[in-house]
Amino acid sequence: MTTDFDHIDFFSDASLLDDPYPYFEHLRAKCPVTPLPHHGVMAVSGYDEANYVYFDSDTFSSCNSVIGPFATFPEPLVGDDVSDIIERHRHQLPMNEHMVTMDPPQHTQERSVLMRLITPKRLNQNEDFMWRLADRQLDELVADGHCEFITAYSQPFAMLAVADLLGVPESEHPRFRQGFGLAGTAGELGATDGPGLNALNWLDDYFATYIEDRRREPRNDVLTDLALATYPDGSTPEVTAVVRTATFLFAAGQETTARLLAAAMRHLCEHPELQDELRARRELIPNFIEEALRIESPVKADFRLAKRAATVGGVDIEPGTPVMLLNGAANRDPRRFECPAEFRLERPNAREHIAFGRGPHTCPGAPLARAEGRISIERILDRTRDIRLSEEHHGPAGARRFEYEPTWVLRGLRKIHIEFTPVDDDGASRRRS
Repeated sequence: MTTDFDHIDFFSDASLLDDPYPYFEHLRAKCPVTPLPHHGVMAVSGYDEANYVYFDSDTFSSCNSVIGPFATFPEPLVGDDVSDIIERHRHQLPMNEHMVTMDPPQHTQERSVLMRLITPKRLNQNEDFMWRLADRQLDELVADGHCEFITAYSQPFAMLAVADLLGVPESEHPRFRQGFGLAGTAGELGATDGPGLNALNWLDDYFATYIEDRRREPRNDVLTDLALATYPDGSTPEVTAVVRTATFLFAAGQETTARLLAAAMRHLCEHPELQDELRARRELIPNFIEEALRIESPVKADFRLAKRAATVGGVDIEPGTPVMLLNGAANRDPRRFECPAEFRLERPNAREHIAFGRGPHTCPGAPLARAEGRISIERILDRTRDIRLSEEHHGPAGARRFEYEPTWVLRGLRKIHIEFTPVDDDGASRRRS
């Protein structure tokens, strides 16, 4: 059966969940910048074109980054420049409190606080914790010889890695595991049945308590560094501003990285020859992670709103147009990546992908995600052999079955059941203890 891609609704048609890539190829074949028949969206499926939009924050607002074409304003977005209309009403948009939807200069100011926390020294300390955390998580599941990888490993690992980066005491980690288990974030934003509201409110009280406590009684810890961080002009942020910076990094970081690890695991299972090659050549693990990010980008669609008229890839875009940046499509653009549908372990330009976005809004947690992937794959390969997909859950080779999160924002497996042979491990190969 031939799908009518010219009229399909990307935001609600569940047929695009399992494999959106033929649709992305169709859009690019028409034009890397092309209007869609729904919601007035201009879709960007080309690599160069997406980069152009990402870097031009003067023309394209991030106010609708996570809500896409469902950003509504009480007055029409008309005129040669709709910047003033956006500024008057951006406080009414979902997630407006968070850095991901801000524009300069507010975005620049808020990001400066976060980047004072994510320093090379802090990332090195965080990596020490992740080596221990990887083995702790694997200790819980390796002996069984099978698991559902996302719930057993990738979600708790990614969540606790971010918690450690932000300085959450290890005694509080179970509290956060419970919170994410109850709330879940993947399906709430960008669900196929419509947009969600702020999914992070439940975290605000937690971090507000931490920040207020550290401001009253500073300690020698990361939360104190976050609490006492100042803006470039020396002024002190409101507690709520610091809290929202922390909570968004916490939620977004654990969700997307969990999906990255799941996608990487699927590739290890479907290409078993990679397992021995990576064990023999550990220096290729970082590029394996980059190629996994490129070929299966955790962020499926990002959005911008045109503030004034622009021309991208030779296509005119009117003020007020919602512009959809399809990272997963751009990362398979054959103009940038040779044979883009193939997973190539030694692809020389794999790191040029835009899975983390580009420009002022480049994901600040990218170094963390890369370290999580590298450490996890290394320890999993140390402690297991013959990693494979469960045929009971996913079917035999050639007829695999997978379910993906029902959201147009994220690209992520809902579950991945794996089987493996445990390897005796005395801890000698553990890099950090």
